[in-house]
Amino acid sequence: MNDIIKLIDRLEKSHSLNLSEYEQLINGYSPTVAEYAGKKAEAVRQAVYGRDVYIRGLIEISNICKNDCYYCGIRHSNKKCQRYRLSEQQILNCCDEGYSLGFRTFVLQGGEDLHFSDELLCSIITKIKAKYPDCAVTLSIGERSFESYKALKEAGADRYLLRHETADKDHYQKLHPGNLSFENRIKCLENLKSLGFQVGCGFMVGSPYQTAKTLAKDLKFIETFKPDMCGIGPYITHKETPFKDMPSGSFELTLYLLSIVRLIDPNLLLPATTALGTINPNGREMGIKAGANVVMPNLSPTDTRSKYELYEGKIFSGDEAAECKKSLEKSMKAIGYQIVTARGDKINQS
Repeated sequence: MNDIIKLIDRLEKSHSLNLSEYEQLINGYSPTVAEYAGKKAEAVRQAVYGRDVYIRGLIEISNICKNDCYYCGIRHSNKKCQRYRLSEQQILNCCDEGYSLGFRTFVLQGGEDLHFSDELLCSIITKIKAKYPDCAVTLSIGERSFESYKALKEAGADRYLLRHETADKDHYQKLHPGNLSFENRIKCLENLKSLGFQVGCGFMVGSPYQTAKTLAKDLKFIETFKPDMCGIGPYITHKETPFKDMPSGSFELTLYLLSIVRLIDPNLLLPATTALGTINPNGREMGIKAGANVVMPNLSPTDTRSKYELYEGKIFSGDEAAECKKSLEKSMKAIGYQIVTARGDKINQS
């Protein structure tokens, strides 16, 4: 265990390890080591962001998707999925409600729905930015062409979230059908960065066929790609996918890796994801204590939230967004943190 503690100390100082050392960190997981890493990560995060927690208003614009990823509950082949798509006006209404509640970032997330053309998305983005110029618009709508990303950026989009899912090509192909490629996923991330987006990547912990070696590659990718944001959550199975009999990922390992990623980049925007809260009732709070500094309450219409089911049992509230925010403020205050009204950009300090 002492060797693992020394690696954590070195990572805190240098923000870099080699692949075999990252693998050693993963294989060396224990509750004691995780507690040590968590305290280090919390201190590092507080040195940059204090006790502020940024909130993002999540708007799930569509659960229609042309892709058939083997792990995803809204995959094209899931005939039991109750499909929906928000109209432009519904999306703008969600932003109106969110702004009145103090949200200054709106995250438009959806499946790869061909209905959302560049023209339609640019119209939505332009209207949000015209009405709320002090807000950031984040998109999370999958793989698109360089020209598409360029048009979205020029319309006013600020950030783009595109999980790389895994930094190992062979592993990537085991999670996706043959028409999706690891090379294109990485190319999309590079295109987004070159266009000036604040870029988010991320991976699932415990996805089928994942190993300590593939996880080590994920950590090294985050170190070298240097994203602005990184979404990490436990893999959770869905009964309408080919992986329905696979076990879900470890909550404890996810928290540990959140801490490790915080030590890799002290300035990173790191969400405590909904998936954490799905596996454990106090998951999001524990994610914040492990080094995260972002939460994403749901601003979607209440009648669509249960339909955006990427994985089994996803938590969602029937409450209005105002009630969700009050509840979140209370839970963050209980662990010594505070929700802040801010765009919540990455602090780029050394």
